[in-house]
Amino acid sequence: MASGRYRVCVVGASGVTGGELLRLLINHPGVELVCATSREFRGEYVFRVHPNLRGRTELTFSDSTIDSVLKKDIDVVFLALPHGQSIEWVPKLYEAGLTIVDLSADFRLKDPKAYVEWYGWEKPHPYPDLLSKAVYGMPELHREELKGAKLIAVPGCMATAAIISLAPVVKAGLVDTDRIVVDAKISSSGAGAHAPRLDLHPFRTYVIRPYEVVHHRHTAEIEQELGLLINRQVRVAFTPHAVDLVRGILTTSHAWLTKPVQEPEVWRAYRTMYGNEPFIRLVKDRAGFQRYPDVKYVIGSNLVDIGFEIDTRLNRLVVLAAIDNLMKGASGQAVQAMNVALGFPETTALDQVPLYPV
Repeated sequence: MASGRYRVCVVGASGVTGGELLRLLINHPGVELVCATSREFRGEYVFRVHPNLRGRTELTFSDSTIDSVLKKDIDVVFLALPHGQSIEWVPKLYEAGLTIVDLSADFRLKDPKAYVEWYGWEKPHPYPDLLSKAVYGMPELHREELKGAKLIAVPGCMATAAIISLAPVVKAGLVDTDRIVVDAKISSSGAGAHAPRLDLHPFRTYVIRPYEVVHHRHTAEIEQELGLLINRQVRVAFTPHAVDLVRGILTTSHAWLTKPVQEPEVWRAYRTMYGNEPFIRLVKDRAGFQRYPDVKYVIGSNLVDIGFEIDTRLNRLVVLAAIDNLMKGASGQAVQAMNVALGFPETTALDQVPLYPV
């Protein structure tokens, strides 16, 4: 650590989440951004790929190999790589003693066999020892474990909205954990910088398109994390939809109550768990413009807006959550987890007020 600041490298910095990491880290007073890698744009100025950073950095993209990154004399590395690639980097970086913040799914699931079922790997995870050392990077649920962590597995974007919004009512025993249904709407930036054909603008505009209707990989994260809260299996049905937005995720979760409840009891569950959380807002306003969570009012922030409604006719609880998928759903949460791991105030570089109107 030079000059009292941690030296940081972003691997895969030319992508959507990589660019968002650069935007946040440039403004972080406790780190020095010394390295941004890209195979495709090696040698090019970062601001030519991320024009919003023009005038904020003169950094150029460097070679994207493990050996070249290790020669940079860095303390922290963010891996903004596609699923299945981080697994080639993490063992060597971990051995070198670096703090690793991995935005891929390669170390999120604790069961080595789960990667065969949910990600189509031919064999179980080859590094079960590192899986056991990886900390799921959601401070609201794993803050103590994150302190001093050397390997952080940043949660999936839709999984984040679902887990955070459902955790209090699951923990409080208010809902049937054998029957939870999550419906997610996700923006086009969730497809990344090299989006498939159906996520290009002509095919995405005016769209509400379901995909991976059953067996979506984020189901595994949701079940894992909610199950850890109560030390037993939780069963979740999860279906995402691609919608005509650039940023944002809205989840609508349906859970059946274990007993008749009144609104104050549900409020109590959320306030007990999240009363002091810096990035969680409870939204249920009968008089204001925003009655329920809406992605429009979290864009550019690391916030999670959560709301709920009780369906007394069917004994059902409807829980809604809105996040910016590139912030709390990816890069913002990654920086938040790093802040906890390294001992910075948790909101450092993340206290942006959402843009409005957008």
